[in-house]
Amino acid sequence: MSKDQFQTSGHFPHIRLRRMRANQQMRDLIRETELNLNDLVMPLFIKYGQDRKDPISSMPGLFQFSLDKLANEIRELRSLGVQSVLLFGIPEHKDALASDSYDANGIVQRAIQIVKDVAPEMLVMADVCCCEYTDHGHCGVIEEFRGTKDVHNDKTLEIIAKQAISFAKSGADIIAPSGSIDGQVAAARYGLDSEGFHQLPILSYSIKYASSLYGPFRQAAEGAPKFGDRKTYQMDPANGMEALREVELDLLEGADMLMVKPAQAYLDVIFRVKQKFPHVPLGAYHVSGEFSMIKAAAEKGWIDGNKVALEVLTGIKRAGADFIINYFTKELAKDLG
Repeated sequence: MSKDQFQTSGHFPHIRLRRMRANQQMRDLIRETELNLNDLVMPLFIKYGQDRKDPISSMPGLFQFSLDKLANEIRELRSLGVQSVLLFGIPEHKDALASDSYDANGIVQRAIQIVKDVAPEMLVMADVCCCEYTDHGHCGVIEEFRGTKDVHNDKTLEIIAKQAISFAKSGADIIAPSGSIDGQVAAARYGLDSEGFHQLPILSYSIKYASSLYGPFRQAAEGAPKFGDRKTYQMDPANGMEALREVELDLLEGADMLMVKPAQAYLDVIFRVKQKFPHVPLGAYHVSGEFSMIKAAAEKGWIDGNKVALEVLTGIKRAGADFIINYFTKELAKDLG
């Protein structure tokens, strides 16, 4: 290239962005987004019975733990530096009103107490929903309307309040309503405040899509619906602007933190929410299907699973998430700790 050509080529070659990528130390120095272990939350599935550590076939490397096996898992997570867990319960007996979910001696209530006995400093998030506890697998009380069975919104709110109170009394640090029921944050907030838990924060699954990516979770939590689907209460995956309306309503009801679920397929939604509500802590849930696809490709030898997981989780944080609920937390802990 001649001198004249250089002079007419704009900024090139005076500005060369490759100068800032020349070695690992330089790349580390100017990195915009830093993923660390404190950003990650590990979900755990607690199941009835004794001496159970049942593999979840659709989620390689993950298990359902009975209560007597939970303490050892918490000790291991603590030794790896994991700071936060999200608990899901699988009770032995299910009924139409999810009664085990708000029983003082329910499976999650006992699990919370075990976590706090073993690792008092660990943050315990309690998922507030009905699908794992109902015999029909839906996220609330079922009634028939015009010949169709569906979740009755307002009757379900009573159960949500009971769950929130019960989990709070058991020692949960964060209450996380996830059922996509209108008014669920207000119901949980009213219930908590009425029992003196004014300081307990609510993490709302504000934006939860009726996604096809939940299949492995439904096996893990044993909460697949026995009829129909959840499209009447979870969001249409085609909608983005509606997500902002959901967030606004939850904040008005008293949500302290927000969540987008799923994460990897909804980076644009995470970005929109963070741009509009920059001062509200935002979580994202990298869900079971997103996890299992990476695992399956890694088992085939098509990708390096851990590298892809780190890249994806970094992308979720770059989009605007402050923390990420995900199933890679334990195996990535050594890389991020």
